[in-house]
Amino acid sequence: MGASLDKNTRVGVLGAGAMGTGIAHVAAVAGHHVVVVDSAAPALEKSRATIAANLARDVEKKRLTASDSAAALDRLRFVAGDAKTFADCGLVIEAIVEDLAVKQRVFASIEASVSAECVLATNTSSLSVADIAKGTKGPGRVIGLHFFNPANVLPLVEVIGTVASATVAATARALVDTWGKTTVRASDTPGFIVNRVARPYYGESLCQLEERIADVATIDWAMKEVGGFKMGPFELMDLIGNDVNYSVTLSVFKALGNDPRYRPSEVQRGLVESGKLGRKSGSGYYEYGTGAVQPAPSQDGALGQRIVDRTVAMLINEAADAVETGIATRDDVDLAMTKGVNYPKGLLRWADEIGIGVVADRMSALRATFKGERYRPSPLLQRMAREGTRFYP
Repeated sequence: MGASLDKNTRVGVLGAGAMGTGIAHVAAVAGHHVVVVDSAAPALEKSRATIAANLARDVEKKRLTASDSAAALDRLRFVAGDAKTFADCGLVIEAIVEDLAVKQRVFASIEASVSAECVLATNTSSLSVADIAKGTKGPGRVIGLHFFNPANVLPLVEVIGTVASATVAATARALVDTWGKTTVRASDTPGFIVNRVARPYYGESLCQLEERIADVATIDWAMKEVGGFKMGPFELMDLIGNDVNYSVTLSVFKALGNDPRYRPSEVQRGLVESGKLGRKSGSGYYEYGTGAVQPAPSQDGALGQRIVDRTVAMLINEAADAVETGIATRDDVDLAMTKGVNYPKGLLRWADEIGIGVVADRMSALRATFKGERYRPSPLLQRMAREGTRFYP
C-alpha cells in the first residue's frame, strides 16, 4: 500500500473519550482537519468543551497564539455518526474500548467506508495490532499509534507496524513526528515497549508488599526519594486506576503464555473486585475522601535502597530482554521509558551506571532466593556481564 500522509491529510478519530479527545487536539493543532466520531452525543459535547478549555489554557501559558487556537478549534468537527463519516479521511485513529472483538468489527466497518489509501490506526495499549487487522481485508493498512494520556501533554507515541504494515508504519511515524511528538518504533508484541517494560515497577512493588518487606507508603517513599521516580508505584496505580493497571497486566500475562514474570497480583485483584479502583473511586491503596489521612512511610535509608535495587534490577532486566528479543532498539527503549512514563533515567543507561555485572548478580540472587522463572536473568545481561561490555560506549 502506497500511503501518503501530510499536513493536508484529513484525520478521523473514533471515540470521544479522554484518549480520542487528546489525539484530536494534537492533530488539529498540527493543522489537520479532524472529525471526531462517537455514538454518544454527551461524550462529543464533553470532548469539544475539553479541547476548547485546553486550547484556552495553551493560550494563557503562551504555548499557542489566540489566532492559532481559534483556527485549531475551527478545524474540528464532532459527529454522532458511524464509519461513513470518515469517507474523506486519509488517516483514522481508533480510541475505543480495549476489546479485540469490538475493534475487529469497527475496523472492518471503517475499511468499507474509506478509500483504499486510508491508513487505519489503533490506539490500543496492549492488544495485538495484527489480531485487530484480522477484521479487515487489507491488513497492510493497519498500524498501531499508541498515545499516552493525556495525549495533548505527554510527548511519546509508540508506532507499531506488523509484518504486513511495516512500510505504512514508517510513513505514519514521519507524520506524527511533525506533530511535535517523540516517536519510538515497537514490534507487535504484548504491551509493546512501555506497558511491557514497566510491569516490574508495579509487580515487584506488589511482591515486596505481599512479602511484608515494607508497606505501601514506605515503598512509594523509597522509589521517589531514593530511586528518583516522579511517583511511587502505588500512587501511580491509584492514579491510573487499579482496574486498568490490573487489566493490562492480565492481558500481557495471558498473551505471553502465563509467564510468571507478569503474573497479576492477588492483592490488586482483590482491590478491583471490591471496587477500590484508586482516585476515581475514592479508595485504593490510599484513601482519598475528605479528611483522609495518608500513612507515614518508614524512612529507613537502607531498606529504601534494597527496595529500589530490587525493583530497578527487574526493570533493567525487562528492558534488556526487550532489546534481546527485538521488541525495540536500545535507544527507543530508553526514550520510551523516559518520555512515556517519566523514569528518571533510561533503564539501559542506568544499567551501565550501576554496572551490568552488578545487575546480573542481583537477578541471580533473586532467582536463588525465590526460585522459579519470575527472576530469570536476561541472557543479554548475562552475556554482557561475562564480556564486560556496556549498552552505551
